[in-house]
Amino acid sequence: MNFKYLLYCFFFFASSANGFSTSTTETIQLETSEREFTAGETIVLTFSGTQDASIMLYCANSYGTTLVSPKAENNQLQYTIPTQISNKIGIVNWKLLSTNNSLSGTFTIVSQAIPVAMETYVGPPSIAAGNKDYTMLVVIPTDALDNPVKSTTQVNLQRQFLSDEKEETILTKNLIAYQNIYSPTESGRMLLATECLGLNSKEYTVNVLPAISTDFEIFAKRSHEYADGNQITTFTTSVLKDEHNNVVSDGSYVEFFITNTDGNILKTAGTTIDGVATAKMMHPDHAETWSVKAFVTGISESNTILLTYKKVIEDFTITFSKNNRNIEVGPLKSFMNQLIPDGLQVKLIVSQNGKMIKTYLKESRDGFVNFELNPNIFSNGNYDLEILTAGITKTIKKKKLW
Repeated sequence: MNFKYLLYCFFFFASSANGFSTSTTETIQLETSEREFTAGETIVLTFSGTQDASIMLYCANSYGTTLVSPKAENNQLQYTIPTQISNKIGIVNWKLLSTNNSLSGTFTIVSQAIPVAMETYVGPPSIAAGNKDYTMLVVIPTDALDNPVKSTTQVNLQRQFLSDEKEETILTKNLIAYQNIYSPTESGRMLLATECLGLNSKEYTVNVLPAISTDFEIFAKRSHEYADGNQITTFTTSVLKDEHNNVVSDGSYVEFFITNTDGNILKTAGTTIDGVATAKMMHPDHAETWSVKAFVTGISESNTILLTYKKVIEDFTITFSKNNRNIEVGPLKSFMNQLIPDGLQVKLIVSQNGKMIKTYLKESRDGFVNFELNPNIFSNGNYDLEILTAGITKTIKKKKLW
């Protein structure tokens, strides 16, 4: 391969024609008349008028370039196009590299008539119902040499969704056949299959999921309306549906925001099963009013409900012993005069001369809470005591410890 020929060859494109073109001062002529060949067949360009085997043929297509040496016989040069060019479809530019004449042209290689393989792509695999979202089907039928078939080749598309079956025809263009498949208004599973000239694809699945939920309602269920800090309030939603009445997908996340009397916000959450989300929250331990609203974040919201919790403890007893260093709170009785369930929080704040010294927080057990004031922390003297539980606060001023 002569390098100066490679440099010389780049100038031929400006004068190359769509078919065979010649401009010669000698008697070299192209004898081959075909302008179109099928991929995979042997392509030979024959030139008459010379037996100079040193004349190379420059060939270029979209895959690259090469120089071809001739076979000389009977005052002719025969150039056999190499398989790396003849096996691939497209336009091939050629130029005869001779110093005394300029002969150039093009020919076209087309794919084989019958496809032997079919690449099919479907995506995305899940779309939202409602005629707005869509998935794209791309089909690439190829011949035995992996060339896409010629344009306008017919591809049949079959689709099945619920009780509906459809068939339509799409044509290849720019080497592929494609179709946008829009979602129906119902949710379900869609099956797709394609066929091209007797060659069938495998089955493909597209899941048509419910669209985003619309606004919904919430409900509350509780054993009683007392603020005992023990029972559970259960929040549920109505069946969440999209605008086409499809029940939303399981696992949709619903958040419940609870605003109390003080303006503080509590939060609980649940995920949908069969369209219904459930969440729980423990009763407050003091009289309270809750304003509850739920959200599917950024998508939909519920109505607002109000829940009122009644005070469960009206009063409690405080007993001192052991030099007033043991403080017993209780018995703590609930709304039926029964002992409050274990776990009610009781807080003790110890102060002296207007300065808080220590805070204790304990949970009730069997209706009582006991605090021990350690003499290593609290020396003998007068202290202010503040005891808080169930929304009730009792203050004892200047209690003497010794």
